[in-house]
Amino acid sequence: MQELVAFVRVAEAGSFSAAARRQGVTPSAISRQVARLEKALGLALLQRTTRQLRLTDAGLAVLEHGRAMVAAARATLEVAEGHVGTPRGRVRISAPKAFARQVLHRPVLDFLQRFPEVDVHFLVQDRPVDALREGVDLVVRLTDDPPPGMVARALMPVQQWVLASPAYLAAHAPVHTPEDLMAHSCIALGEQERDGRWRFVRGDDVAEVPVSGRYTVNHSEMRLAAVEAGLGIGCMPDFGAREALAAGRVVRLLADWTFDTHYQGTAYLLFAASRYTAPKVRALIDHLVAVLAVPAQPG
Repeated sequence: MQELVAFVRVAEAGSFSAAARRQGVTPSAISRQVARLEKALGLALLQRTTRQLRLTDAGLAVLEHGRAMVAAARATLEVAEGHVGTPRGRVRISAPKAFARQVLHRPVLDFLQRFPEVDVHFLVQDRPVDALREGVDLVVRLTDDPPPGMVARALMPVQQWVLASPAYLAAHAPVHTPEDLMAHSCIALGEQERDGRWRFVRGDDVAEVPVSGRYTVNHSEMRLAAVEAGLGIGCMPDFGAREALAAGRVVRLLADWTFDTHYQGTAYLLFAASRYTAPKVRALIDHLVAVLAVPAQPG
């Protein structure tokens, strides 16, 4: 391959000396490489005179294919470089919409600033993703049971909170138990039939109540806006409601109960189990874990 590269460089540069300068070798060294290629092929590729260098017909044909082979080899090396040493290349990551927008977006932007040679393809979608089959490097999933065959790094716990605005609570009956919700206008997701029944757990006690209201929307930020506007009682993932709660724009209800839905558990960063993880992927894993992971409590 080295001899073919030398020939292509000579043909493109028009002389041995110019090609040698580009390769960082002596003209005699590059001349010997071309001579070895001609001997191996049994063909004269160049006609040498004191004034010029001209390609033979065989040389023209070899040059055409040689350029393609050199380009392919260069592309292969560039791919390989993405798997060793400095993080570079593209990382594909998938995450649920609300978590992606409200939790991951800023850390990913910071990552792109820190690692200028890494690109990120962010797939924001709520459907289950098969990382191996769909060619995704990292998947964020909210679950209490990470799938087998994948490495799972815990990022943070996620709860669903039941919220109302102070103005709404001042104008309506208080909520002390899950059953009290049936007398209120509730803002639900509305994606599945079970979204109209809210399930709560407290120790051994389980309460499941039907809810209804004037507004149903499957976007957490829009539900929060509706709650703040006093349109009813809504459910929200805790990561999207902390700021509004701290500012007093909303009040958390039934805090001694766990709102048991499919959109809760632990946010895990999932990736294929392997003896080797590309530096670009490892860099993003380490960055997200460092920014988001909750430190372990001392025992």
